[in-house]
Amino acid sequence: MAVTDLPTFIRADGPDKVTGSGRYTADMTLTGMLVAKFKYSAHSHARITKLDVSAARAIPGVFAVLTQEDVPDVHYTYGIADRTLFARDVVRFEGEVIAAVAATTAEVAEQALDAIVVEYEPLPVVTDLAAALADGAPLVHENWEDLEANDDIIRKGNLATFSSIHKGDPDEAMARADHVVTSRYEADASHALPIEPRAIVAQWEGDKVTIWTSTQVPYDARDGVCETLQLPANRVRIIVPHLGGGFGGKCGFHFEAHIAALAQAAARPVKLVFSRYEEFIAPDRRREGMIFDITTGVMNDGTIVARTGEILVDNGAYLADSAFFPQVAAMHIAGPYKMEALRIDSSLVYTNKQPSGSVRAPTAPQGCWALESHTDEVAAAIGMDPVEFRRLNVVRTGDEGPVGQVYEEIGLADCLDLAVESASTVELGENEALGVAVGWWPSFAVPTGAFAKMHGDGSVQVITGAQECGTGSVMTLRMIVADELGIDQTDVQLVYQDTGAAPVGPGATGSQTLFNHGRAVETCAKQISQQLRELAAGHLEAAADDIVLDGGNAHVAGTPSKSVPIVELAGEAAGGDLLLGAASAEVHEYPELPSGACVGDQGMGAWMAPQFSCHVAKVRLDPDTGVARVLEVHTAHDSGTILNPVGAHGQIEGGVLMGIGQALTEGTKYDEDGKQMNAALLEYKLQTIADAPSIHTQFVEIDTPNAGPKGSKGLAEAPNVATAGAISNALAKIAGTHIRQMPMTGERVWEAMNTIDNGSEGGVA
Repeated sequence: MAVTDLPTFIRADGPDKVTGSGRYTADMTLTGMLVAKFKYSAHSHARITKLDVSAARAIPGVFAVLTQEDVPDVHYTYGIADRTLFARDVVRFEGEVIAAVAATTAEVAEQALDAIVVEYEPLPVVTDLAAALADGAPLVHENWEDLEANDDIIRKGNLATFSSIHKGDPDEAMARADHVVTSRYEADASHALPIEPRAIVAQWEGDKVTIWTSTQVPYDARDGVCETLQLPANRVRIIVPHLGGGFGGKCGFHFEAHIAALAQAAARPVKLVFSRYEEFIAPDRRREGMIFDITTGVMNDGTIVARTGEILVDNGAYLADSAFFPQVAAMHIAGPYKMEALRIDSSLVYTNKQPSGSVRAPTAPQGCWALESHTDEVAAAIGMDPVEFRRLNVVRTGDEGPVGQVYEEIGLADCLDLAVESASTVELGENEALGVAVGWWPSFAVPTGAFAKMHGDGSVQVITGAQECGTGSVMTLRMIVADELGIDQTDVQLVYQDTGAAPVGPGATGSQTLFNHGRAVETCAKQISQQLRELAAGHLEAAADDIVLDGGNAHVAGTPSKSVPIVELAGEAAGGDLLLGAASAEVHEYPELPSGACVGDQGMGAWMAPQFSCHVAKVRLDPDTGVARVLEVHTAHDSGTILNPVGAHGQIEGGVLMGIGQALTEGTKYDEDGKQMNAALLEYKLQTIADAPSIHTQFVEIDTPNAGPKGSKGLAEAPNVATAGAISNALAKIAGTHIRQMPMTGERVWEAMNTIDNGSEGGVA
């Protein structure tokens, strides 16, 4: 069966979700279950001078009250061990957990929180990125030199880590450029905000704990519990019921160990469900605030010869999974463009704000917005059409990228042509314009595994470490198995989201579910298909290699009438040898780079099987208020072979809508003390279905070498990358100036339009 002939996509989890019968973590009720609540810091930066929980423990109905004194003294996190489960001695952001309570009811738990006595000595609050790096700045981590860190982490003071990418001699190339264009852009922090607030339930049976949790990464959650509570892996089981979205905000290890420790201390099951306010302030996964300074040297014919850039990334108080963010950000400021020389320096900065982390395509929407806005400025400086400027400079098959990587077959130029052509018939009214942006995103190769078995009735059970967060990627695994075995996808059942059953997997992160789990599952299916062919060969008196599995039958190639039902073969195997498959996906090697191409390399300099996109946005602006509305978006994506067209279109539509929110309305406001001022859905403006524009999508399908099953690549994060840049360039045409802060709210657009020196942050030499 050809890839294009794959059956219609049917989500196994669809009926439960659309009928409301699906069980999420917050729906769980266990006998004797207690309610968990957290005590958060009253300051963004302070020394704890007194912590007394004795009164809280004495309240009737309170079964456990824990602080850092009650759990192993383990420092943890990714890259730099800068954090403990509960605050010890110092609090560093407003959502830091000081104590946890387990009680019979939420009201009793709140009473216990009020009874906890905490006294503080306020410390200087660090919120400004540039000031945080200045000599003599107050330190977020006074003992940073004592914190254990990976060898490749470059740090000093409030510099959490640093990365830089180099190519050629940018100073020499810039000196001979006909034009030099400099721009500054600044993006606010924002949130993932899935509709489901996070929830965790923990229950001990003897010395083993089962934790039900709304995580995107079950194995990361398990490993975090094991590390912080000093438990072996065989005593910790993580199960994920239906997950109500994540967008990266539920990646990593969060509060599972807190609830497990509470349940053990209380000797009862314990459940935590966050309020919407807590969902804003407590998790260590928010989209990072960033500042970009970009300079590009260009010739009169439009050829880019050099680029330099400096990037500041707001890490927040603790390093979550953000050690690689500076390098990813640097790649996005270099962009998918050809040039002979560049130097991009990127710094991850500690502040007394909520920690940042892997929200959908971390650093990419902000970086693409800044670069693509700057790209239009460069094109304008030489009087060149922005589309033609991109056509001249984007990378193509065989070109060398920013760090010296030579790209195999890629379709960025085709994406640009398709999206622009799609938008060519758009009619523009007064105060309306089209903006274009191109973007890219890497693929990630990580270890995964899978098991599969065919039952005697011909159905197949697949056991995978993949995690379904709503994208449908795990559901697509059924299609791969059904296609390989010649059966209906409804005859493929999935067991997933359970560390007690499935082999290890990275979870729903990095757009890699199909890329990695798909290869493992496909290998399992091939093992079973070979066993079926060998069984059929005896029935049909043919060589196993001549047997075709199709339509529920095994038949000789070219002779469909000479067949045997697969269910018959499965029944035969069930009485003797079972039809089984087990596989680990081969971890692809990243391309090698020239020596010195990357400083502070976190493994993100060379991009395996990069995804490419072009978005064109039609925007209408009300000049009296500065409020913009996106009316249409035309997209084209190179994500390799598209296995599931329905799911792929859904990913792009969701990514575009999320990108519109980041572009126009979604931004966290902080006061001078580092506390969020709009930590509520009434003040933090998400996009809704009423804001959704008409979205037109096309794919450049390339059977990508060194990629996922059937030449596929990822598609979860890429649709979120280029949208804001396209909107920005459309807005600039109407407003007469680029808006240099994101989100580009009505207030900011109006102010930019009505400021005399509105180009003060960007210039042309």
